[in-house]
Formats: sequence, C-alpha cells, structure tokens
Amino acid sequence: MKNYDILVVGELNVDLILNKIDMFPVLGQEILANEMTLTLGSSAAIFASNAGFLGNRVAFAGKTGNDLFGDFIIERLASKTVDTTHVIRDPLVATGATIAFNIKEERAAVTYQGAMAGLILSDIPEGLLRQSRHLHFSSVFLQPGIRADIPALFEKARQLGLTTSFDPQWDPLNQWDLDLDLILPYVDIFLPNESELFKLTRTQTIEEAIEVLRPFGCISVIKQGRKGSTINYNGYTQFQRSFVNPDVVDSIGAGDSLAAGFIHEYLKDSPLEVCQNIGNLMGAISTTAQGGTTAFENLEQVRNLSLNKFGFRYDN
Repeated sequence: MKNYDILVVGELNVDLILNKIDMFPVLGQEILANEMTLTLGSSAAIFASNAGFLGNRVAFAGKTGNDLFGDFIIERLASKTVDTTHVIRDPLVATGATIAFNIKEERAAVTYQGAMAGLILSDIPEGLLRQSRHLHFSSVFLQPGIRADIPALFEKARQLGLTTSFDPQWDPLNQWDLDLDLILPYVDIFLPNESELFKLTRTQTIEEAIEVLRPFGCISVIKQGRKGSTINYNGYTQFQRSFVNPDVVDSIGAGDSLAAGFIHEYLKDSPLEVCQNIGNLMGAISTTAQGGTTAFENLEQVRNLSLNKFGFRYDN
C-alpha cells in the first residue's frame, strides 16, 4: 500500500494575474488593468492542487523561498490536501512569481524563477518515490538545477514501479534543446500542448509529430486549447473536441487541469477515451474562473458546472 497516489515534482510560484486589459503593454507606454488576482501559479502546483481536489493523495517535492509568497503557496496546496512536507523553504532566495496579462483567451507572462531554479535531484528522497504510485514532472525549462537529471529521475521512478507523466511546458529562451530520446523511454504519459510538441519534435503537423513519438511507446496527450485534445498510443489516435466555454474568464492552468483530470482517470484504470474526456472537461471548467485552481474549490459546484454549462454528468 502506497502513501501517495501522485508525487509531483516541479516549479512553485505565485501568479499575479492582470485581467480586463484592452491590449498588451507597449514598450515605453502604460496601460490599465481593471482587475487583479493573486493566486497559486506554476504548472506543477496547479496540477497538484487540482489532482488533490479530485481525490488523489498527492505529495509535492519542490522549492520556495522562506517568505510570504512561499507561505501562500504552502497554504493553498495544503487546502487541497497536498502534502507539502518535502517542499524545501530556502531562506537565501525568493519564491518564484509570474505576472500574467490576460486579454480574452490570449495571455503573456513574465516569470521570476527564484527558488525553483535551485531544485536538484538530491532534493527528491528515494523514500518519497517508494511511497508513491505515480510521478508527475512539469516545466523542465524553468528548472535548470534538475534539468540534466530528469532522465535519471524518471528511470529511477520506473525501476521502483511508478507510472510516470511529463509535461514539458514552454521554453522561455525558445531554444527547445531537450533530448526526448533520453526522457521518453521512461515516461508513460507525455503531455505537451500543440505548440510545445511542434517545437520539441521539429515538426509542423500532429501527424508528423506522432511519427516522431511513436518509437517511444508512451501515451501522448496533445493539448490543443479551445479545439480539444488528441491522444496517441500504440497506433491508436483519437481527437476529442473540447467542452466549449463561450464565457472564458481566463485560460491560465487549463492545460494543467486537463492533465490532472486525465491522470486521475488513468490511475483508476479508466479507458483512454474516458481519461481524455474527463481531461477535456477539467480543462474547460478551469476557464470558468480566474487562475488555474479557483474553479476547483467545491465538488458540488464542479458537478453543477459540468452538467449545466457543459451538458456532462460528472460523478467523480
């Protein structure tokens, strides 16, 4: 019997979200935002929070500063039953932060890496891996301290019998020098969005990218935003349309919410089409509130949103 369903390893930061903006800032000029929210940010933390909300026993391994933003992150994760015992509080650096500018369904962001850049492989105890059923890692390009050791982390997890998932996220330097040949052999579920996939595989279509990924044998879950998602596994490819929200508040964390829904069902041994459908649903629900976690505060509210807004009965 494992203590945790999911061990999440990844970046931790807050999001300062500026909404109701008419245009993106122009260099040398000032614009106004008519709404501001401080919320839990980072792909890994949003995933962990929403996976915990869905009922999984989740532990997190990462780094924050020993500051107010760090306190905020720990409190928000704990409110979703995420075990933060193994989050390291580093007094020498500040907690990471992202300032996000949202205009309709488009966004731009500036991130200060802070403590997350110092996470290293030895910060993740082998005993914690042994206590977990599944390992999820996110945002490789924001974490230079552990980046070179990602293959070793996934290989160790596989040796210990964990299933694994990998969400690469965007490369702020736009270099995309990640060797998938070293990582994906130890990954069960690969979760890029469409743009990230094309960059990483040096392709221009889903079909071309799938051919690049085929030899690795992993389940590829390609997040396609408003269009939906495509999954590919062992020669099986399926596109599912999204649950369309005509009143998007913002799209921050929608892909991470999709990942949380997919892996929640995957760990229940649900068929892949069910995993994909619930993933799409959680991504859509995320867009009904600001930030990536705000929509997931009350299970009954999520059920009502699912039925009344998206026409789907969700019983978890």
